[in-house]
Amino acid sequence: MGPRRPRRQPNRPRPKVDLRKTLFVLPNLITLGSVFCGFNAIRLVALERPTDDDVYRAAVLLIFAMLFDLMDGRVARMTKTQSAFGLQLDSLADVISFGVAPAMLVYKWVLYRLPVPGLLVSFLYVAAAAVRLARFNVLASTSTGAPVKPGRHIIGLPSPPSTGILISLVLANHAAGGLIGRDEYTIVILCVTVGLGLLMVSNVRFRSFKDLRFNTGSVLLILFVIASSVFVWRRFRPEFVLMWLLSVYLIIGMVETLRVLAERLTRRERGSFPPPGGA
Repeated sequence: MGPRRPRRQPNRPRPKVDLRKTLFVLPNLITLGSVFCGFNAIRLVALERPTDDDVYRAAVLLIFAMLFDLMDGRVARMTKTQSAFGLQLDSLADVISFGVAPAMLVYKWVLYRLPVPGLLVSFLYVAAAAVRLARFNVLASTSTGAPVKPGRHIIGLPSPPSTGILISLVLANHAAGGLIGRDEYTIVILCVTVGLGLLMVSNVRFRSFKDLRFNTGSVLLILFVIASSVFVWRRFRPEFVLMWLLSVYLIIGMVETLRVLAERLTRRERGSFPPPGGA
């Protein structure tokens, strides 16, 4: 008898790659991109006396952080990879990129001229951003931590638009040759920073635009935004457009909140009077 041939081992099935778990990493990587931009912006302004170019470059980095913040949630919804982990990571990233980074930016840019008030206001902004994000996590998740479907409105000014307003001031100042950053406007910028911090922890309702529908009101709003942005672009400078758009967002939120309060007061006053013909 010849030598016995070794028996072939049965083909074992190769482990399948779970594409869902692979896609789960994508939105989190985008979130970490926002963290990198915020960290790099802090690095640029952390010098003893950063130059105007350093402040400008830090503002541009925070614009990219805002873009990453817009992308991660949409990518998670498109790939159906929303998770409690992603919700918590996004909020932690926002504390860095839209809390610490803009507070450092505005302090090193202008508020350092008022050492104690400037430091306190910058910290107030960071604290307001942290409180606002913690409240958002509570409202945007169930008791188990799973994210819920976003509603039409957000309670309190979101931290990215708040940061965007501070960034727009830096960009407008760069375009205007340093006019906005002069000494006489220090108190104004300090008040703006305080106001933004208070709006983040307020009960003012701002639109999330998650369920924007194509109707007459939406079309008119879009046309107004486009036309007014073109006017600001041509009349002033392109760097002023971001300031204008975010100001419109603030105005819409405050007007809608005042309208809701007026309706509640009207209903309460009507309810305090007895119905006609009553005893």
